[in-house]
Amino acid sequence: MINHDSDAYIKSLEEWIPIPGSIEAIAQLSKAGWTVAVATNQSGIARGYYPLSTLEAMHARLHELVAEQGGEVGHIVYCPHGPDEGCECRKPKPGMLRAIAEYYQVDLRGVWFVGDSTGDLEAALAVGAQPVLVKTGKGEKTLKKGIPENTLIFDDLAAIARELI
Repeated sequence: MINHDSDAYIKSLEEWIPIPGSIEAIAQLSKAGWTVAVATNQSGIARGYYPLSTLEAMHARLHELVAEQGGEVGHIVYCPHGPDEGCECRKPKPGMLRAIAEYYQVDLRGVWFVGDSTGDLEAALAVGAQPVLVKTGKGEKTLKKGIPENTLIFDDLAAIARELI
């Protein structure tokens, strides 16, 4: 998780608040040569809770904050669909991860895919990526529900950055 989550959805730039250490972790990974891409479900758009322009402002803010720390955020893909629309991009389906793989012309086998939900972990497995659970966001709840046996578990993005660097 990069930012704090809400069951009521993050509907404005003011509500988009980074989890402490997440921006620095992304910047550190970037400066160490890692590419950090983002795949995010955004059903709030389909539900009419916020417009695409708000999501774009949040992504611009993420880029800006990471750049201020000397790093770079890679490709960001999002699913604007609701859970009942039957799209191929909404996690746990692997459409967004496949889009990232196509964008970078890479195979995602073994690549770490970090998330806080069962859907994130399932999407990782669907493309052969290494599922990695962070305990931030919904991570603690996800852990209690049970996760795939080969999932790596970390407290937060900062812990992942320390491990990879």
